[in-house]
Amino acid sequence: MKKLNNTLIISSLLLLLLLFILFKHSSCTDPWFNTCIPKHCGDGVNITYPFFINNKQNSSCGYPGFQLNCNNNNHPILRVSETDFIVKHIDTNTRKIKLQYAAISSNSFQFCQSKLRTLKLGPIRFEVDNSTTTKLVFVSNCTDKVSRVLDRYRITLCDNNNNNSSNSNSREFIMSESDWNNTRKVSGGGCGEVVEVPVEAVDGVVVDGWNYTKVMELGFWMRWIAADCGECERSGGRCGFNMTAYRPICFCEDRPYQLMCQPPGKLKPKPKRRLLIILVAIGCAIIFALAAAIFFTIRAYKRKFVTYADKSRELEDTSVYFGVSVFSYAELQDATEHFDSSKELGDGGFGTVYYGKLRDGREVAVKRLYEHNYKRVQQFMNEVEILTRLRHKNLVSLYGCTSRRSRELLLVYEYIPNGTIADHLHGDRAKDSPLTWQTRMKIAIETANALVYLHASEIIHRDVKTNNILLDNNYCVKVADFGLSRLLPNDVTHVSTAPQGTPGYVDPKYYQCYQLTDKSDVYSFGVVLIELISSKPALDISRSRDEIVLANMAINMIQRCALDELIDPFLASDQDTEKMIQQVAELAFRCLQFDSETRPAMNEVLDVLKAIRVEDSDDIAELTIAESKLPPPTPENEGVELLKGRITTSPVSVTAKWYSTSSGSITPNASVSN
Repeated sequence: MKKLNNTLIISSLLLLLLLFILFKHSSCTDPWFNTCIPKHCGDGVNITYPFFINNKQNSSCGYPGFQLNCNNNNHPILRVSETDFIVKHIDTNTRKIKLQYAAISSNSFQFCQSKLRTLKLGPIRFEVDNSTTTKLVFVSNCTDKVSRVLDRYRITLCDNNNNNSSNSNSREFIMSESDWNNTRKVSGGGCGEVVEVPVEAVDGVVVDGWNYTKVMELGFWMRWIAADCGECERSGGRCGFNMTAYRPICFCEDRPYQLMCQPPGKLKPKPKRRLLIILVAIGCAIIFALAAAIFFTIRAYKRKFVTYADKSRELEDTSVYFGVSVFSYAELQDATEHFDSSKELGDGGFGTVYYGKLRDGREVAVKRLYEHNYKRVQQFMNEVEILTRLRHKNLVSLYGCTSRRSRELLLVYEYIPNGTIADHLHGDRAKDSPLTWQTRMKIAIETANALVYLHASEIIHRDVKTNNILLDNNYCVKVADFGLSRLLPNDVTHVSTAPQGTPGYVDPKYYQCYQLTDKSDVYSFGVVLIELISSKPALDISRSRDEIVLANMAINMIQRCALDELIDPFLASDQDTEKMIQQVAELAFRCLQFDSETRPAMNEVLDVLKAIRVEDSDDIAELTIAESKLPPPTPENEGVELLKGRITTSPVSVTAKWYSTSSGSITPNASVSN
């Protein structure tokens, strides 16, 4: 009875605290919600996410690079490729924006006075809508021969402003793109300056030196590329952008920094009394739900522990478990010289690894788990079960383990003598013999090959990082550490689980939605590719705030076309590898997309890496065909036969546009469960 009374008192206090927090939270209005209210520039265009008005709205209200300025005539101005454009219309449904050159708003506009530039667009934020757009071509400084051919397109007003109008070389001409192409075929070119200007395609309009301004006044359509924030708007919030995490954010009326405010269609209760009743009901339901969850969790814990205890008792009566040897604690203690600190090879989130030598002369790596509790027993059994069913040349081999009833939980692996990739990129071995680009490509391909095999076996590694990728003396890859791995059933696309892994490598989509998929390994592998390019660690608090997370740094540099700032200086000295590095950087950029659906599958990543290394297209075709006709599983072909038809029949293009759907990543202080 006394315990029951204590439980009731604690439950009542928790309920009162919950009600106080909810009332206090609902009575406040988040200032960011009002800051990011859509605004008008003049009478025409409504400015909303991803655009924002410079000096009128905070930059967090829009996507980077989408700032607009209001000019003196109250027209929204967008600056693209060092040229100002008037925004005529914004269509958020189709993500299209109609622009007009700001220079032609003046009645006295002439090409010969303004000297327009060719619109050079990067593949990051905007692209011309080719379905509705054509081009006008301005040419000048032409030879006499070309000038005579182009005389019908001459801008005569420019002649009036030119003191030497009789000189045909000084004349300026304008025509459609098709007319210019036909002229070049006839004359072979011969003009010193050619400027291409996008305009809206209008059937039946012949462009000449008199009416070109009217054609340009029509403007042209462009598409924008930015992360979608529709769920936030549908839930009643206002979209913004978090520059620290480099991903969209949702500002709700009553609380900041959400992913969405409330489920679509949910109505807010208006009367306070009704709100109080609902909150009390919710509080009571939460308390009873927690009590029930605790009860069933304890019961399930007891059942599972009994199951594992039964399995461990079976180990005591046999020398083989799951097909691997069972070692005694004493034997492994002797092999590692009583776990001498000088024998340590490294440590991680689950245990320390020691070098050892068995009585039969085999060199081994012995992992000593930190704790001997129920959770560690689960991870221990999980790694044993997974490793014993896998056979691949790029996966570390498990020799055996101790029993669960042993003094300590120990796993015995084959010894890989040449350290980890991290050691060679930014660790103790980096200075003595930096890895060549050819070796790094070999490492990337072999690591991808191992992950393709795991995914084909319905296994997600969940902790892909350079510290878990070992190298032998021939720099062949051995992927290790399967303690976090999860089996993915054939009939599901993901498993829901609390985020686990290493900061700097954890998939931000997984961290946000708690949905683990094989694309989570793809994101982590993208970080590994960036490390191979840059030789920088995935997480470094000594770097500036925006560059602590290597994935954020890489995305930012790639979007700024500053890849040379990212590349390891040792690699940059070799010009022959420049193209390959750019292609691998593009592949890493695709792997690091915030939206997991836009990331390539691991077998596609492998195909691209092979295509980058193999220059002969016939070799690529033969390689792809060979991989699509793999034999049945045997130890000799090392497991790649398990790809189950997932390998594509042709490598993807390595010239795709570089833009991010929302290149988010976890921040350095993100909490990660073990």
